[in-house]
Amino acid sequence: MTREEALKTYFGYEAFRGGQEAVIDEVLSGRDALAIMPTGAGKSVCYQVPALLLPGITLVISPLVSLMRDQVTALVQMGVPAAFLNSSLTFRQYLLALDRARAGRYKIIYVAPERLETEGFRAFAESAEISLVAVDEAHCISQWGQDFRPSYLNIPAFVASLPRRPAVGAFTATATPDVREDIRRLLALETPVEVTTGFNRENLYFEVRQPDSKKAALLELVKSRPGKCGIVYCATRKAVEEVCGFLREQGIAATRYHAGLEAEERGRNQEDFLYDRAVVMVATNAFGMGIDKSDVRYVVHYNMPKDMESYYQEAGRAGRDGLPSSCVLLYGGQDVRTNEFLITHGEVREGLDEAAAERLRERDLQRLRQMTGYCRTRRCLRQHILHYFGEAAPDYCGTCYNCLHNFEEVEVGREAQAIVRCIAETGQHFGVGVVAETLCGADTDRVRKYRMERESSYGALANFTQKAVRERIRFLLDEGILTLSPGQYPVLLLGERAEDIARNGPALYMKTVKEERPAAVGRSADVELDSRQMELFGRLRALRAAIARRQGVPAYVVFSDKTLRELAVRQPGTLQAFREIGGVGDAKARRYGQAFLDEITSVLQ
Repeated sequence: MTREEALKTYFGYEAFRGGQEAVIDEVLSGRDALAIMPTGAGKSVCYQVPALLLPGITLVISPLVSLMRDQVTALVQMGVPAAFLNSSLTFRQYLLALDRARAGRYKIIYVAPERLETEGFRAFAESAEISLVAVDEAHCISQWGQDFRPSYLNIPAFVASLPRRPAVGAFTATATPDVREDIRRLLALETPVEVTTGFNRENLYFEVRQPDSKKAALLELVKSRPGKCGIVYCATRKAVEEVCGFLREQGIAATRYHAGLEAEERGRNQEDFLYDRAVVMVATNAFGMGIDKSDVRYVVHYNMPKDMESYYQEAGRAGRDGLPSSCVLLYGGQDVRTNEFLITHGEVREGLDEAAAERLRERDLQRLRQMTGYCRTRRCLRQHILHYFGEAAPDYCGTCYNCLHNFEEVEVGREAQAIVRCIAETGQHFGVGVVAETLCGADTDRVRKYRMERESSYGALANFTQKAVRERIRFLLDEGILTLSPGQYPVLLLGERAEDIARNGPALYMKTVKEERPAAVGRSADVELDSRQMELFGRLRALRAAIARRQGVPAYVVFSDKTLRELAVRQPGTLQAFREIGGVGDAKARRYGQAFLDEITSVLQ
């Protein structure tokens, strides 16, 4: 079987996505690989296809039980012999799974990194034919990554202990250059082929709002998407409880997920969301890694995350099927203070001495400032994200809030000059708030405490509100004219261009909001279907739900929304035509084909 035949037979696709073939070819040749691909780009295919073609077993090291279960369920539906070995199995089930693995019953086995250290699993691994070790969520090996797992550091020793070293593949969706270097070094990859397909998710619409009432803004977002699945991320368990309770009071079928709940309730609530019994999941960042629900149409961040890596990973759980989806962040100044507290008062990561912990805290505070910059920028949001991950991007994407919004350019050279002079004459010792109060001529405790009313710049921008002055300071930060000092309480510093601004006051143009809301917000996921096709799509979704309930699997495991939409448009009349639909492999065609063909025929008659 060729790689193309495996892709069509099991996964139901005619062609590989960008970057997949390069990784697959090198892994099949026995070479190590490092693949950086955004969520929804098909990372798993890069090791699942080789697993089907290589002799022996592919071990997939994965960080979460939920990820393993979902991936194995999906593989079995495709006709791929797969299993997982983790703490959710009883001891008897675990021994039975090992016996079947020794007998060659599985091509792919998912394990947690902690499992590699157990005596029983080591004994199995030393006697098994392991052709590939795939490390999923590979950023977990880096202490500079957002999901550091010390147990990942033991993976190289496990690989080295095998009778024959297999190829090692490392896969992740979000990794800065520093984290990529850690992955190469700490996993001991040997001259790996490196493939980065780009971080851009063209189907995602990005927006940052700074509403007066977050609850009202959230309710508007949810109610404007009736019946659509969404995730709402909150920074704390308390916020999860409040937001989930609020949505339920408004008649929304919402559920919750955070580490303070009993494991049984977390599992039940997760299943309610996966099986569409609840359309909205309200959760902390404890929810989501490995959740392969393809039809999440929107992700709302009720609070700002601590860093861009976390934000993009969480936002990327929208639209995994490639259909248009929305990512909206509700920003407030309190979010910054909450995250600063969590960073400076959080538990020290396992295995770090105090000096390393302090360096990590400083790095986390710097990442928080970059995340805050994303929330405040008037530039293209997509460009801001891609630049953070080291990828070039145009100034205009046409599909984010800032690009679609009706802004006007305002000349702010005079205000910039006043801001720079104020910072210079006060010795670069104060933060944004004190500088804004001073320039506006405010009579506050801080102004009096530091005697700022004696400065010549006091009241220099008295005709502006403090909010307007703060916006101009943020603009100067975006432009690099100003910078912020490191530390928990950053102060404004003068950048390289500040002297030129203070002396000459050149023209500077800042984008400011002209209207409160844009005329259009993102793209509709349903624009390409006419009324008859929409009716058929709805009927096919209902059939899929009924099949999923009978089989005890999430609906998206049967077929994704993208596959159902293609069925509604192409309306196949034969089993052969049904097999040509994207996402329909041989096993699913045999299992479900006739039922879906009968449903299509009944609607079209």
